[in-house]
Amino acid sequence: AGGTIRANWHTGHCTRRPELLLLPRICCPHCGQRKLKSILPTAAFVAPNAPERCQMSPTGFQWFGITRLDPALTFAGVQRAAPILDSFIDAELDRYGLGPDRLALVGFSQGTMMSLHVGLRRKVAPAAIVGYSGLLAGPEHLGEITAKPPILLVHGDADPMIPLVALHGAVQALGSAGLNVEWHVSPGIGHSIDQTGLSLGGAFIHRAFTRI
Repeated sequence: AGGTIRANWHTGHCTRRPELLLLPRICCPHCGQRKLKSILPTAAFVAPNAPERCQMSPTGFQWFGITRLDPALTFAGVQRAAPILDSFIDAELDRYGLGPDRLALVGFSQGTMMSLHVGLRRKVAPAAIVGYSGLLAGPEHLGEITAKPPILLVHGDADPMIPLVALHGAVQALGSAGLNVEWHVSPGIGHSIDQTGLSLGGAFIHRAFTRI
């Protein structure tokens, strides 16, 4: 396991951009960044590799090792990785000269888990969090959150890795904690993202930034 992460895919390097989209990844090389870029052309995009080599793909990376969806192991994993991602976010915002409210977090699978865990514990709330095909780790710990950004969760109803029930559980828990949550179910989609989901995510982030 490593202790650092680096941005392996980004746009807007050394240029001033009005917003920063950070996309924590797991085992997938792009996960829709280019589609989102076409929707949000003025934003800087940063897609960091996670700190550990991925157990499911030797060419990928993971935020923490997990072979089954055990709630205790999942929460322990996000807790362990959270300080690394949080520090990386601060460094990237500083690199682009942006305030903490000019940030949107977009995650897929473990990236969704990390985006929710870290984004809800930032000192200043991100402009938005968009999560695809993921889950909320440790819903019983939502009493410790310090930020309440708007959230969009998207999940395929044919996901064999993280069942659709994870979406509904997250929406209920986050709503009960006082967060504004929107959600969308993608018919026939497995552990992936379709064009409708990407379009919804891009529009959601655009609206969030225009409200600031």
